[in-house]
Amino acid sequence: MPRTPAAQRPAGPIRLGPDARAALRPATAEVADGFWRSRREVNAGTSIPQGPGLLESAGNLHNLRLAAGTAEGEFQGAYPFVDTDVYKWLEAAAWQLAQGRSPQLEADVDRIVSLVAAAQRPDGYLNTWFQLVKGGERYQDLRWGHELYCAGHLLQAAVAHHRATGRTELLDVAVRFADHIDAVFGPPGSGKEIDGIDGHPEVETALVELYRETGERRYLDLAGYFVDRHGHGLLGGEAYCQDRVPVREADDVEGHAVRQLYLLAAVADLAAETGEPELRAAAERLWHAMTTAKTHITGGLGAHHDWEDFGDPYELPNERAYCETCAAIASIQWSWRMALLTGEARYSDLVERTLFNGFLAGVSLDGERWLYVNPLQVRDGHTDPGGDQSARRTRWFRCACCPPNAMRLLAGLEHYLASGDGEGLQIHQYVTGRYTSGPVVVRAETDYPWDGTVALTVEGTPTDRPWTLSLRIPQWCRDFRVRCGEETYDAPADDGWLRLERTWAPGDRVVLELSMEPRLTAADPRVDAVRGCVAIERGPLVHCLEQVDHPGGGLDDIVLDTSRPLAVKHRPDLLGGITTVVAAGRRRRIPDRGWWPYTSADTTAEQGGESVELTAIPYYAWANREDGSMRVWLPTS
Repeated sequence: MPRTPAAQRPAGPIRLGPDARAALRPATAEVADGFWRSRREVNAGTSIPQGPGLLESAGNLHNLRLAAGTAEGEFQGAYPFVDTDVYKWLEAAAWQLAQGRSPQLEADVDRIVSLVAAAQRPDGYLNTWFQLVKGGERYQDLRWGHELYCAGHLLQAAVAHHRATGRTELLDVAVRFADHIDAVFGPPGSGKEIDGIDGHPEVETALVELYRETGERRYLDLAGYFVDRHGHGLLGGEAYCQDRVPVREADDVEGHAVRQLYLLAAVADLAAETGEPELRAAAERLWHAMTTAKTHITGGLGAHHDWEDFGDPYELPNERAYCETCAAIASIQWSWRMALLTGEARYSDLVERTLFNGFLAGVSLDGERWLYVNPLQVRDGHTDPGGDQSARRTRWFRCACCPPNAMRLLAGLEHYLASGDGEGLQIHQYVTGRYTSGPVVVRAETDYPWDGTVALTVEGTPTDRPWTLSLRIPQWCRDFRVRCGEETYDAPADDGWLRLERTWAPGDRVVLELSMEPRLTAADPRVDAVRGCVAIERGPLVHCLEQVDHPGGGLDDIVLDTSRPLAVKHRPDLLGGITTVVAAGRRRRIPDRGWWPYTSADTTAEQGGESVELTAIPYYAWANREDGSMRVWLPTS
């Protein structure tokens, strides 16, 4: 099958090959207004433009000049993988340029691409840490060196730059580096110098995308080699770096959360391109294991600060939850690939939950400060140590992986909204804008997530044949109604899709109404950390309490009164304009027990307490005002 001309293919992070065995393919979408338009405007107007200055002050660009021989001094940065901050920023900038011209951004991109090209060695190798600090030593520390991890982010940036601009300067750098890696790495008996894998997966999925961009089969095969060599003891057999069990045999997610999720994104990519049933089965099995026992209500992932890993099944702490922003991003990337591979709505349910909660909390409302970790509780009197693992927003990090990662996801967000197939158009995420798949164009108007009404108008359609408009009914939605002409629907298929098949005409309208009543949610009783507690949700948004909204005390003595109904209050004056959930509660009066805080179980542990009105804000908006306590899970009276 001939390759579709690039100009006719969606410019996004995933472009399936012409022979991919995937149920769906990414469709073109445009965010024209509303919630995500405002968040993307902050990303485009503040976060991305400040990137070059932050990379300059942190020394990342200085290191490239040193490697290119155009500057003097010492390597700057605490880690061997600081080059990736540059590459992720370049990818973010590329997806932003795909939205429209920006002379300043174009100039910044051109300047930094030139730095990257100048720093590359003649044989294609590029890593400033090893070129400058290790005297040119290569691939001697695959467990901690992150050389292939850095290469992966360079490849993804290059693909984005080529898709967004049509230019090849950075793609040429990436191809030379990929050819170098292919010449060095290979399985036993291949005649290659090294049989090895990187301790931090990333190059695998990047190689698949480079294959999709260039058509060079060697890159797909190399990605498959790296994926299959995980779990064979090449890095000591540790779960931390995904080397304990081969992925085809694994039955649970484990180890470093981001590393696991990047690897599984590549598994989904390979399953789509090769059609290998074992890879698809492994991806489906591991996604199920993750969501049923290791995912926080926010979509956050990672139970442990130590080793940044998943922890045991149902080990989902609150104040010590890690939930790294990069893990949320990796989860979105993997789940979207699974949605395309299988066509199942549940994967996009998790994408939505993670986008609105576990991911978006990582970016401040002004786009200038960040959270590396995203706990579900900050206790009264919390003393924050600062640094990367702080529960307070930070301008930049010593390990600055999260900020440019968030920038690139927001800049490329339109790629994750819709898909198409031979039957029609599938709308996965609801925004005000347009969705396009071939001749099909559908315009949407909505105030989602504040309001559950989505009005859809067909603007472009073949008029000589029927096609199917598929609407995802979110997993959280209790009641819904769809009006299409004179017909009304209120029961989706078992797989979460409502499918409307007909011969459409321009101007046809569909109105989806999702119930947005606030609700109380309880966890599986095996989650010990939140037994006896509930969380407040409304639509796709998880809510939390912040101390600033509850003067007169902290939050540790708050109890929610579940006998009183929840109410909704729109607050245009608060946090950029939000809808809060108002609940009834009380402050417990806990008796003084002296020097020993434990007592008989027969003794009343608390007495009375004053009634208080509780204001629950969307979790994504916490930590944007004064410092103080916060909690998602609330004990009940």
